[in-house]
Order: sequence, then C-alpha cells, then structure tokens
Amino acid sequence: MTTLAIVGTGNIAAGYLTDLRTYPGIEVVGGYDSDPARSAAFGAAHDLPIYGSLDELLGDEKVDVVVNLTPLSAHVPVTRAALRAGKHVFSEKPLAPTAHEARSLIAEAAAHGLRLGCAPFTYLGEAIQTAWKLVRDDAVGPIKLVYAEVNHDRIESWHPAPQGPYRAGPLFDVGVYSLTALTAMLGPARKVWAYGTILKPDRVTLSGEMFSPQAPDFSVVVLELAGGATVRLTANFYVGAGTRQSGIELHGERGSIHIADWTNFDSEIRVGLPPEPVALLGDPYRGIPWGRGIAEFVAAINEGRPHRCSAEHAAHIVDILAAAAQSQRTGAPVEVSSGFPSPLPMPWAA
Repeated sequence: MTTLAIVGTGNIAAGYLTDLRTYPGIEVVGGYDSDPARSAAFGAAHDLPIYGSLDELLGDEKVDVVVNLTPLSAHVPVTRAALRAGKHVFSEKPLAPTAHEARSLIAEAAAHGLRLGCAPFTYLGEAIQTAWKLVRDDAVGPIKLVYAEVNHDRIESWHPAPQGPYRAGPLFDVGVYSLTALTAMLGPARKVWAYGTILKPDRVTLSGEMFSPQAPDFSVVVLELAGGATVRLTANFYVGAGTRQSGIELHGERGSIHIADWTNFDSEIRVGLPPEPVALLGDPYRGIPWGRGIAEFVAAINEGRPHRCSAEHAAHIVDILAAAAQSQRTGAPVEVSSGFPSPLPMPWAA
C-alpha cells in the first residue's frame, strides 16, 4: 500500500480525492490546508483526517507521497519542504513560477533520491493517447501545423476563488494542458512568440467582490517545435463553450487529426481529409479521472521505472511560459534550449 497526503484542499481537491480512492494499492491518509476552516470543512465532507500543520503532515512517517494542490505561489515552498522531509511529490501545474525554481526542485529531488512528478496528466487519457498513436502511425503524414484553442470562459462565473488563476493568467493556468500534450507528442519547443492583453479589466466574484486580472486574460502563442511543427495556441478567460473554435487540430500533408476537447478523456477524435470519427483506444473514461497521473506515478515508483508526468517535462513547460512572458514584454521571439525525456505512450496505446 502506498500512502498519500494532500496539501491544499481547495477547488480541485475533491476530484482528486474521490478518484484516488478508487485505485487499489493507494490510500489517502490525510490532508492539510493553510486555511483551517477550509481544511476542517474538507475533512468533514470527505471523511478525511486533517493535519494541524504542514510540519505535522511532513513529519508523519507513514506518508509516502505528498500531493501538492496548493496555489501556484505555494508550489515551490511546499514541494521543497516535502522533498526535504523525505517524501515523493506529485504537484499540480505548473511546477513552479520560474524556470530557475523548477530546476531547483528537480535538483532537490535528485539530491534526496526522491520522485517528483507534475500535472497536467490529461495526455494519459484515451482521447489524446489515440491522437498520439495516429501521429506515430503517420496517419496524416508529418505534422506541420497545429491549432490549439483554450477558451476557458470567464471563470469568476463559477470558480469560488478566481483571483489566483487571474494572477497567473490563462496561459499559465490552462494553456499548459495543450502545451504538455503537444510537446509529449511532437517534441520540445525551440522558439516562442507571444502576445497578451487584458480584455476585461473589471471582474466580479460570485460573492460580489471586484478584482482585476494581474496577468493577460488573453494570450496567443506561436511555437516552433524541434520536430518541425509550428503551433498556434490561444488561451483566454473571456470566451466560453459558445465558440466554434475549440480543441486541438494537428494538420499534416495527407489530412488532419482533430481532438474535440483537450480535457475530457473520452473526447471525440477525427482523422483524415475530411476528418472522420475514429474509435478511441482502451476503455475511455467518461470525463476526467483526476487520480490517473498520480496512480501512474505511484505505479512507476513501485515498479522501478520512470514515471510519465516527469518534472523535467514540467520544467520545459515552465521554460515555454517564461519565454512567452518575455516575448509579450519585448515583442521579440525567444529561443528555448531545454528538453526532457520523451514520455512513453500508455501500454494499451503503444
């Protein structure tokens, strides 16, 4: 049995906990949040023991893995403290706010002989794994052009605490899903251009509190990938499900591969010219199994093999985000030199 403890009991924690409890060989033994009231409410709602402090959680010898679900501003201190306490860590995305901090965490994990993994894990789902298999099988020829649309709506209309995502911006908060999937499939980025702006400066929370975005609420990024593809990604907190532009399109010489939704594991996949629906590989999960990335991480530890959602890949994504932010400031393209071990497809999609 591998034991986990959750740090950060906010908006996404319930999805993680509920799904993690379905995996044999994994036990979630407790949780902690810096907000005592939120911790207590989460523990009561989900019948989960709550630690009185982060130090108490990290001092619990029965905890093998810390699941870091804190806001971005707390990712680095919580992950570093957990590694120094001898715990493996799986972190929410992005791994760190800066490239330097991301690599310092990788060095910390290596120094202690521990594993460090990071979301997003949605590319482990049946839909994107099916699309990736089509790419590997040369179904439409080499991929030359990719359009990725991340229209994530005005999240203050549903998110209980939207200020955090608006401090990071949609590129950091949700653009990473498509960036991670595309670099897994097509290789690392080598050059980044970006533009960003604030489309709607006045936002209102569900409780009626006024606030303003601290980062662009609209970003468009163009990337040159080492494998030869050019990617245009749009991310915003303005346009929602009403748009006809959604998902990811991969275009080759002989046709296209369309991923209708970059989140749901059972998203429709179309391929060809014109693209037609194809059956998904595996046994498609309806929606998002929040624990899949962590379950794969735990299995890799127990089997002594590399885990798929690697910190090195996550650090490369942080490099892309940093390059995009620099390009938005200067108007000039920014080169990216880092790489990462290519993740393997899931066994049922190989």
